Amino acid sequence: MKKALIAGVALLALGTGAAGAADLPVKAPPAPVYAPPIFTWTGFYIGGNIGAAWAHSDWHDSLFGLDWGNTSNARFIGGGQIGFNYQFAGSSFVIGAEADFDWAGNNGGNGVTVVGPRGHGFQVVSNDTRIATLAARFGYAADRALFYGKAGGAWVGNDGFTVTDLGTGQSFIGSNSNTASGWMVGAGIEYAFTNNWTAKIEYDFIGLGGRSFTLPGVVIPALAGDTITSNHNVQEVKLGINYLFNWGGPVVARY
Repeated sequence: MKKALIAGVALLALGTGAAGAADLPVKAPPAPVYAPPIFTWTGFYIGGNIGAAWAHSDWHDSLFGLDWGNTSNARFIGGGQIGFNYQFAGSSFVIGAEADFDWAGNNGGNGVTVVGPRGHGFQVVSNDTRIATLAARFGYAADRALFYGKAGGAWVGNDGFTVTDLGTGQSFIGSNSNTASGWMVGAGIEYAFTNNWTAKIEYDFIGLGGRSFTLPGVVIPALAGDTITSNHNVQEVKLGINYLFNWGGPVVARY
């Protein structure tokens, strides 16, 4: 009887304790705090640019052994670009590729003038009208600032050569239009002022292969059979703005 009484009291005590524990408030886990996405340069982009370009030409003629050079005044250029960046995970190293196309303002017919046979002055005019490049980009990202270089190929459209005898007014047009190809290198700084919009400043140097043409004597008798050869390069400085279709970094949940 005594043992049964003790067992009953024990069971009653256990039941009361369990019920009391069930009634105690349970502390809720802390709500997660979400950090903003980590910025990344990875993604496709498209944009526009404006700037200035300078062209330099070195000329040589085979008939009289004359050599001369000319650097054009700054000319307005404007166009657009499209490209892709890839920033390695956990790294500041960025690689990519970019294609751009720019129209160049007319140089107003400026050319080089040289004194040839019989004291005649001869003017050579060559006007670049468009510039296209396709290049690899590689750079270092300091958060939203990207310091980059680029290298690749270039194509410069030209409206041809015009040679004029200033003494007689006779002119010879070497060709109506052609495209010279070459190489290019450049460097720039780009800054992301939002997660998707970026602005940049860039310098490019374009080296083009030599071109030549021979003057027929029936047009300018004083230069009959003269072959004129030119080596040409273009320098440009551009300001640009891009829209970056990036997919951001991971959203981090902090507790």
